[in-house]
Amino acid sequence: VQLQAFGGGLVQAGGSLRLSCVASGRTFSRYAMGWFRQAPGKEREFVTAISLSGSNTDYVDSVKGRFTISRDNAKNTVYLQMNSLKPEDAAAYYCAASRGLLVTTEGGVDYWGKGTLVTVSS
Repeated sequence: VQLQAFGGGLVQAGGSLRLSCVASGRTFSRYAMGWFRQAPGKEREFVTAISLSGSNTDYVDSVKGRFTISRDNAKNTVYLQMNSLKPEDAAAYYCAASRGLLVTTEGGVDYWGKGTLVTVSS
C-alpha cells in the first residue's frame, strides 16, 4: 500500500484545515488507518485512528472535540478535519495504515505515508 497525504498548509490559530490521504491499490478497506504527527524537536505522536469500516475511532486527548477522522473506502481516502487549530498543533502529519483493528501506536503501523506540513500562526 502506498499512501499519499496532502492538504497541509499555513493557517491562523482558530482556523481549519482538512488533510487527505489517498491509498493505492484495491485493499484499502482491509486496513485500519490513522494519523500521527511530529513537531520539530519532538517525537512522533499518535493523533487519531479509524477502524476498517469507520465505525470505531480514537483520538489523543489534546485533539478531542476539534479533530475528526473519517474515511471513504470507495475513494481509498482517509480524511482529517482539523478545527480550532492551535499553535501546538503545528507539525508534519503522517497517515498510516495497519492490518490491525485500530492503529494507535507506531508499532502497529504497517505502512507510512510521507508527511504533510501543518503550520499554525498565532
